Amino acid sequence: MSSLRPRRWWALAVLAGAQFMVIMDTSIIGVALPEMQRDLGFSTGGLQWVFNAYVVAFGGLLLLGGRLSDLFGARRVFAAGWVVLIAGSVIAAAATGAGTEIAGRAVQGVGSALIAPSSMTLLMVLFSGQPKELPKAMAFYGAAAPAGGTAGVFLGGVITEWLSWPWVFVVYVPIGLLTLAVVPALLPAVPGRRSSLDLAGAAAVTGGLALAVYAIVQAPDKGWTAGSTLLELAGAVLLLVAFVGIQRALRSPLMPLRVWRTPNLAAANLAMTLLGAAWIPMWYFLNLYLQQVLGYGAFSSGAALVPMTALMMVLMVGVTGRLIGRFGTKPLIATGLAVLAGGLGVLSAISPSGGFLTDVLPGSLISAVGMSLAFIPAMMAAIGGVAPEESGLASGIVNTTYQVGSAIGLAAMTAIATSQGAGELGDLPALTDGFQAAFVGAAIVALAGAAMAALTLRTPKEAAAEVPATEEAEVRSTR
Repeated sequence: MSSLRPRRWWALAVLAGAQFMVIMDTSIIGVALPEMQRDLGFSTGGLQWVFNAYVVAFGGLLLLGGRLSDLFGARRVFAAGWVVLIAGSVIAAAATGAGTEIAGRAVQGVGSALIAPSSMTLLMVLFSGQPKELPKAMAFYGAAAPAGGTAGVFLGGVITEWLSWPWVFVVYVPIGLLTLAVVPALLPAVPGRRSSLDLAGAAAVTGGLALAVYAIVQAPDKGWTAGSTLLELAGAVLLLVAFVGIQRALRSPLMPLRVWRTPNLAAANLAMTLLGAAWIPMWYFLNLYLQQVLGYGAFSSGAALVPMTALMMVLMVGVTGRLIGRFGTKPLIATGLAVLAGGLGVLSAISPSGGFLTDVLPGSLISAVGMSLAFIPAMMAAIGGVAPEESGLASGIVNTTYQVGSAIGLAAMTAIATSQGAGELGDLPALTDGFQAAFVGAAIVALAGAAMAALTLRTPKEAAAEVPATEEAEVRSTR
């Protein structure tokens, strides 16, 4: 371990780059979708699965990816994830039909579900013994996520305009191969734990989460009260209930339920869920407003989001870590979500005849400040209290809650926007009314998250006081 310390910042660059690429994969295909529809024969309804296949596989398998990281070693799982992601990228780039394209995107999602939690475990291994450096490392890592989301829109526009749509997938191949080449030299060989793999639990939770995400992303088209939607959601609930039962019954479960007794784990994951449910709709509908109402092209709309991304990176890297050291995670999470709600409130005042400087820039920058204050503290609060051997599991949980929250929030805000006129393409007032409603809905979610964080998160002193009481309760329960 000591021999790796001089290179830990290079290792962090690899891990942050992985986080950047994983999140970018959700947005880089957006601008390329019309060309893909024409070349691959997608129906209008089927086209959304170029995006959804990745999200369903990614969100549904994150928890399993975290557990595999704990059992088989984080570096090994991280490398395996890149191999799978490269394979999925090749399939997606070479696709000549809709079915093959969707399959390639699903394989990409599987690879990302292995990369995301294992990279967080590796980060904690590299910096957990460096209390002054850990917040800064988390800041670099955390900034990579929103940067990847915005960069995907920008790069997708550049690649699609100057090359062709397969190149949005081809770009992952050389980056993946380069990452695999440096893994042995830069990343620590974290040993796995000798334990059996809970295959029944893995199947139940993966199926339940995947079915839930599937139902949520389909609901705006099918209808929230449609029989198929209700049946899918009921099936997801049954699978997740079965998962909890399996975890209670097994001696070596996929997710030991005791992990939820870790102070702040549940509260931080709730905050992360609501953060994703507010942030992703903001980014999504702001991009639509730029293109469908203000008339921006793909390249211009991506460039319009650069100030927001740049501000987040500056704040996360240069400011948030210092604020965590001074105030702790709880005040920052609550304040960040409240500021995000304020930014969304400003964005809800957009108009059909608006402009970038008046309607987009102020609200987007305020929202960026809120995200910068909340994201890294929520991640640290969710992971910081668990035992080292369960860091991969905790990382898988918090990544899952963010992705599922994002899917739920986007689906709900899409339904709200559509009901208020956002489905009327070409009708600028109706589109603007729908987008305004989505921003208001997301602001309410963020405000609820701020209130929940203030009420449920514990300060370090309060969390420490809970541990002896919890241990005493466990002793009594075994008597």
